[in-house]
Order: sequence, then C-alpha cells, then structure tokens
Amino acid sequence: MDKNLQDAIAKVKEKYDDGLVNAGDDFRIVKCMQRALAGRALTVAFLGGSITQGSLASTPQGCYAYRTFEWWEKNFPDSKISYWNAGIGGTTSHLGVGRVSEEVLSQRPDFVIVEFSVNDEDVNPHFEETYESLVRVILEAPWKPALMLVHNVRYDDGGNAELIHRPVGERYRLPSVSMKPVLYAKVAEGALDKRSITPDDLHPNDLGHELVAGVITNYLEKVRQKALELGPDQNCGGEADKEDHFLPLPLAITRSSYENVKRYRNYQITPVACQGFLQDDEPQKAIADCFKRGWTAKEKGARIAFRVSGENIAVQYRKTVRKPAPVATLYLDGNRREGIELDANFTETWGDCLYLETILEHGNPGEHLVEIEITETSEEDAETFYLVSLIAG
Repeated sequence: MDKNLQDAIAKVKEKYDDGLVNAGDDFRIVKCMQRALAGRALTVAFLGGSITQGSLASTPQGCYAYRTFEWWEKNFPDSKISYWNAGIGGTTSHLGVGRVSEEVLSQRPDFVIVEFSVNDEDVNPHFEETYESLVRVILEAPWKPALMLVHNVRYDDGGNAELIHRPVGERYRLPSVSMKPVLYAKVAEGALDKRSITPDDLHPNDLGHELVAGVITNYLEKVRQKALELGPDQNCGGEADKEDHFLPLPLAITRSSYENVKRYRNYQITPVACQGFLQDDEPQKAIADCFKRGWTAKEKGARIAFRVSGENIAVQYRKTVRKPAPVATLYLDGNRREGIELDANFTETWGDCLYLETILEHGNPGEHLVEIEITETSEEDAETFYLVSLIAG
C-alpha cells in the first residue's frame, strides 16, 4: 500500500466518530455484551442486500459483516459467538420484512445489524413503511435482541435512503451509523480515491469492507467500554433494570402495516390451480441461493393461482440476464381487464434479479385471488419463467 493511500485511510479513521448519525439507546447492546462477558453464547446476525452478502469482497470472510463478527469474537473470548449472514443481493426491506422471521429470527440472534439504505428507494413512503415494519418485527421478538442500523452509500453521488431510514432509527432510539459523513465525505473532498475502496461506485472491495466494519466497530468499542464498567450479567434481557419492550406508535407517515406479512414458497402454500407450472423441489444450499423452492413455466398459457389473505400482496420472480425469457401477466381478484405485467427479461447486466412486484398495498385485508399466466413466449427463450414466492399479510 502506497504512502498516499495510507495517509488517506488514516484520515478516514480519524472521522469514524462522525459515522454515528444517531446515538439512540444502547441499552440492549450493553446487556448483550454483559452476557458475553459472563461467558454466555451469542449469535450476531446481519440482514441486508449485496453489501451485507459480501459482494466484491475477495472472500466471504472479507465482508464487513464477517469482520464485525470477528470483532465480537476477539473482544469476548469467553463467549462462543456464532455468525449468521442473511444478506441477499439486489433486495430491499420489503423482502427483508417478509423473510426476517424465517431467515433471521429463527436463529434467535442476540445482536442484529440491518442494512438496506442503498437498496430501498429514497423519498419513497413504501420503503419507509417496509423498513419501519422490519425494525418493529425485530424489536418485538420475545428475547429482545439488540438492533443496530447501518447506512451504506453510493460513492458516485452520495445517494442512499437515509432521508427515510434515519427517522425510523430516531423513532425507536436505535444506534445508527452511516458511511456518508465518513467514507463518502473523504471521497467527495478528494482525500480518498473512490477506486481504492470500490470498483463500481457501490460495492466495497476488501479495503472498503474493512473501513465499513471500522465505522461499526468504532461505535461498538465505545459500548463495550460501558459494558466493562458495568461488569458481566447472566440475565437474558435485563427486564428488572428497564422496561424497554413497549414500542412507540409507528411514524405518522406510515401505518407499519407490513409487520404481519409472510413469505410463501412452494413448501408453505398450495396453489388452488396449476396448469403448466412445475414445482421446484431442489434443496436450497444457502440463503443467497435464492432461485429455489418456487415454480417454473415456459409454455404460453401456463397458469397458476393462489389464495392469500392480507392488505399487502407482492409476488417475487426472477428477472434474468439470459434473454429472451417469457413474460407473464398477473390478475388480482379475477380482474382480467387490469393485468400486471411480469417481464422476466432483465434490462441490467449484473446478474439475475430477485425481483419483487407490489400488486396490492393498503387494500382490503381479506382473502384475495392471485392468478399468474404466461402470456408471451418465444422459440428462442433461453430461460423459463421462475416464480419464487408470494409475500402477503
């Protein structure tokens, strides 16, 4: 590493404290660390998009999530720390709230990081609501896990969804760190060459992941000092010290109506009609191995239908870079005049997309009929239409 880059990194590290954009209430994190000091086993979990998954890190151990886990291991040697990474590239907090119970809370994590600020669209009330609902679902888990919010950033323009995510963190007094006033600030002022930390203006390389983890663990180290002063604690939640399990009402701008949504895959729901769609029963090898346990079709006229209940409904399907691919049409509640196009042809080139299409929001909370029909095919089709899941509630 040349001297100029070393100096630039040193300047970034000097600004780590600026990354704490909401101090919040560290009570749950302190209690978590006190249990670790007492030798209790802990699970640290991460939920987010491609940066959390570790995209463009040279190894799985190079991503910010694993580096943060290593900080816990190093600083709490008497505790068995387990690592759980539930990052999936190209996904938003909408999918996050749909899968958090099955793919994160099922592990009973003690400490959770949520990172969706470069995936959710900025100034979009839909994502403010799905993000808040996700936060509430985690905080309402009976064992009261500690939650920390991380806001990554795009390094070409400094864009992210902090404008709608930070009010959520403030509402629930959640410690939140951002890369915008630290890494991006140094890029913007010319003190740090962005190509030294990201090859594509979004995903960090190994050095970028190291610095992201540094902003996170810089905060965690301060909390650890507080936990050390208080000493070990065998208690699971600390209810005797503080009643923190009553959440405030949701933000006025949202209804937090996504708290009860559930994700349905082919082992969780049975179609009420199925003609030409095949069930994919191939085992899923990892959380990010996401095009599994759905339904496939390739012939025009193939049809599948489900009955689901809820005021919010979305369908998830694969948009593929292997084109051409079939196009389907979705009909809600038998309305054949207003079909919603589900085009499996992806216009970008970075890889297949786990695309989520909202088809009902704040609608009638009763039962709904969702019908999907293949309406366009080609003899040159390179892929099938892949229906991954439904999210409803």
